[in-house]
Amino acid sequence: MRVLVVEDERLLADSIAEGLRRFSMAVDVCYDGEQALERVGVHGYDVVVLDRDLPKVHGDEVCAAVLAAGGEARVLMLTAAAEITDRVRGLGLGADDYLTKPFAFAELVARVQALSRRARPALPPVLEGDGVVLDLPRHQASRDGRFLPLSPKEFAVLEVLMRANGTVVSAEDLLEKAWDEHADPFTNAVRVAMMTLRRKLGEPPVIETVPGAGYRFGGTA
Repeated sequence: MRVLVVEDERLLADSIAEGLRRFSMAVDVCYDGEQALERVGVHGYDVVVLDRDLPKVHGDEVCAAVLAAGGEARVLMLTAAAEITDRVRGLGLGADDYLTKPFAFAELVARVQALSRRARPALPPVLEGDGVVLDLPRHQASRDGRFLPLSPKEFAVLEVLMRANGTVVSAEDLLEKAWDEHADPFTNAVRVAMMTLRRKLGEPPVIETVPGAGYRFGGTA
């Protein structure tokens, strides 16, 4: 899952991003609406965590731009305003969910995960195939009942592959979906993550390398 966090309070923005990364999300961060417009024009996000009161470009305009882009991104709007009229207006602008500051981080994570499952077609909270079970809300993985101690990045890579439902995923797509914007496109990070993930998954292999194309998970999600 790839998430954009747009929040002008830098400490809060960085804290949200760091926390979401622990749940195997690829997270980009920007601190004003102008930066946000640039990001949504370049990357395809699953969820945008958007503060409404932003400098340079208001969060309402950013929300409208996300919708106009026509992608699959869902918007979770953050605001310090607790009035019902403010929440109604935010949802009326096209936001998918609304969270008032201050908030419990556990609730933020749960809402982001819920929004990511509202893709088209809807995605189940638990992915299964070839004995592998990936429980997204609990952030747990197992194979044939054996717990898999995956790192956040390994979990993210496995999620992307299983969501592909048997189709080939290129290394470039894995970088786009499982790494943030600072990932070097010429890095061997995908190959290294795939190597350690395969080792932890064990035998028989469930991830196939398709020469010149990418990788395919053998099971179905």
